[in-house]
Amino acid sequence: MARKRAASAASGEEFSFVNPVVKYLLFFFNMLFWVIAIVLVGVGVYARLMKHAETAMACLAVDPAILLITVGILMFLLTFCGCIGSLRENICLLQMFSVCLTVVFLLQLAAGVLGFVFSDKARGKVSEIINKAIVHYRDDLDLQNLIDFGQKEFNCCGGVSYKDWSRNLYFNCTDDNPSRERCSVPFSCCLHVPDQTVINTMCGQGMQSLDYLEAGEVINTNGCIDKLVNWIHSNLFLLGGLALGLVIPQLVGILLSQILINQIKDQVRLQFYNQQHRADPWN
Repeated sequence: MARKRAASAASGEEFSFVNPVVKYLLFFFNMLFWVIAIVLVGVGVYARLMKHAETAMACLAVDPAILLITVGILMFLLTFCGCIGSLRENICLLQMFSVCLTVVFLLQLAAGVLGFVFSDKARGKVSEIINKAIVHYRDDLDLQNLIDFGQKEFNCCGGVSYKDWSRNLYFNCTDDNPSRERCSVPFSCCLHVPDQTVINTMCGQGMQSLDYLEAGEVINTNGCIDKLVNWIHSNLFLLGGLALGLVIPQLVGILLSQILINQIKDQVRLQFYNQQHRADPWN
């Protein structure tokens, strides 16, 4: 098929198999996510620079800024290959873009399947992350705000229960702890009071020394893990829609890149045929 079209266009140098719609659609598609990647890296770097060096190193593993920087850099490199590859019609860069995007898609799919099949292990991993975040609660303002937001939104406290806050150096319940927040919990654990104009940041004082019934009158005693699992079960359609929203752009990128790669290959064959045709004096 390609040879017949090539033969008919042997004298027409302007003919091209590369569809400009596919080419520039892929370019602007990658350009959009390339700009988003730059913004993510910029926000992450700014957040890191605003922290003290000791604080930044202490909670490096649970720093939200590191996640932003990592995701931003990977997205930047990937979309850069897509931008330049489509603009310059470079098969190597387009193949790299397509393969990397396919790998990311398969990793996401595998993570979703494994998380569903091995839900108990996934729950344990989430618990480990939350406990590590609790340990570094006072070390990182961004992490602190993130935990407070989660506890307020889910009406929960700690990982399994409110007593998990004893893992933190400042909230620890041991007798030799000199902190003023000894045996306390963050104010984000406290029950919401209607029409409260001034937030009582000391409402969690000494809550860990109380039993569940007594503490339950002032704070949320249920852990965030169970609340999070229940929220996931109640919002499966929403999460499915978000997952689909992440997957569709990836599939579109893979499809457009493969179409453009095939068109470029056909164009290379056409150019090779034209060169042979001009070099043969009998044709």
